Amino acid sequence: MSTIIIAGPKGTTVKAPPLRPQNRQLAILAVLVLIAIPLPLILPPAQGAVAVRILIFLLMAVGWNIMSGFGGMFSFGHAAYFGLGAYTSAYLLVKHNVSPWIGMLAGMAVAAAVAVVIGYFSFRYKLQGAYFALATFAFAEMLRLIVTSSSFANKAVGFSVPLLPDSSLWMIQFEADSPAYFWVALVLAGAAVAISIVFLHSRAGRYVTAIRDDELAAASLGTPVMRHKLATVALSAAITAVAGAFYTQYYLFVNPELGFGSAVSIQAIVPVVIGGIGTVWGPVVGAIIVGSLTDVTATLLRTPPGFLGFLQGRSGLDVVLYAVLLILIVRLLPKGIVGTVAARWRR
Repeated sequence: MSTIIIAGPKGTTVKAPPLRPQNRQLAILAVLVLIAIPLPLILPPAQGAVAVRILIFLLMAVGWNIMSGFGGMFSFGHAAYFGLGAYTSAYLLVKHNVSPWIGMLAGMAVAAAVAVVIGYFSFRYKLQGAYFALATFAFAEMLRLIVTSSSFANKAVGFSVPLLPDSSLWMIQFEADSPAYFWVALVLAGAAVAISIVFLHSRAGRYVTAIRDDELAAASLGTPVMRHKLATVALSAAITAVAGAFYTQYYLFVNPELGFGSAVSIQAIVPVVIGGIGTVWGPVVGAIIVGSLTDVTATLLRTPPGFLGFLQGRSGLDVVLYAVLLILIVRLLPKGIVGTVAARWRR
């Protein structure tokens, strides 16, 4: 670990203590956020929309990584929390004209409460590994079916956010292609990454990683396993709900498939697997790759080169590329991009 040399009294030198890992990571995050601020002013509108989508992917990935990476509780149903955040915010806005900021907080509370209920019964009955993943998937599908048949949630139609005549930060609604959407998403994503850094290096985070590595040993030392696992799933669900609430406000629409579909859970998982599960920066790297890949495939399908003309108008290429990329990552970089680089750097 590097140290900083500063001048001391009478010509002596004093070695300043090195930055703690947490402070160093927060400093790197602050630099990255500052670099990203002018991007929407430089990028063309279409690329600006891609940048916003990357930040939404990042929010989802950070939420999933806290629970499944740091906590070791693999979830295949994070669409449940994304959808709860999206629908809670949309319902309060459309039906009661409540600000999306308040709706976002309400969505976080609802998602966290539901996650605690799911987690409690799952942990109470010792569901682990594939069984826990299947339980989370089943619950997300159950919510999708309930919302689809519920008049309270507008059934399969979903909610359309009404357009305002003027821009409003309080209502998170601006002119089309406004850089304000990117800046709002950047603040939310930056806060999510900062929370994950602080959580990982906190006492609670150390307990959670210890439980992940050896739950029986952690319990034998007096660690309150259930309490820390429930706190972890609640935090994970709350961050994922923020992504859902902002998604609804950005795209001005949500329905059961967009909110609770299995594709949403995949979009939360893939960036972390590519970037590196259980790492701070894995979700960031993975979200950039996945978000950019989505735009590249859409462009390729819209205007393919001559020798790929057969792809024009077809759909599903992004799924194929995801599958190929995942196979390559698992085969060549089993710890993900960031995890593998960090492991080789420590050698």
